[in-house]
Amino acid sequence: MLDACAQLVDEVGYDGLTTTLLAERAGVAIGSVYQFFPDKRAIVQALTLRNLEAYLQRLSNRLSQEQSTHWWGAVDAAIDEYIAMYRTTPGFRTLHFGDVVDVHLLDDERDNNAVIAARIAALLNERYELRGERTEFALGIAVEAADALIKMAFRRSPNGDVAVLDEARALIKDYLHRQVQA
Repeated sequence: MLDACAQLVDEVGYDGLTTTLLAERAGVAIGSVYQFFPDKRAIVQALTLRNLEAYLQRLSNRLSQEQSTHWWGAVDAAIDEYIAMYRTTPGFRTLHFGDVVDVHLLDDERDNNAVIAARIAALLNERYELRGERTEFALGIAVEAADALIKMAFRRSPNGDVAVLDEARALIKDYLHRQVQA
């Protein structure tokens, strides 16, 4: 059902998605949809959580394969994997990490980008021992800026305007270089 949901949000958007349409696409009875999900928001939330876990797994896998001893490599990897999911993961371009539906889709207390920043901070802390409120705050700013610029790049070009993506990477790295001391 989540795969069908991802395809449908790309085709008809969140507003066009219905549980009936989802059941038809997934080849299940409408009752089966409601057995697992009370409404379309819950379905999209499950898809968003799946995308978040996929993103973090991709990032973790990439970091474990890289030999970099500096956190710069992790910044590049985080940006690269986000862009790769934009390009290849059904539903991701439309939903991102759920902000289209609700900025608190991932967590009732924190907005979606704050959740992403905290999870990236945890990965950086684990691998590079970057700690502290300042690091998490700076990552929050970086995630917001990167999210906005990557969205802009994909509005300008279906595959992401390379010039905007390059500027986004430079901006984020410059900002974090000034803010995060390791």
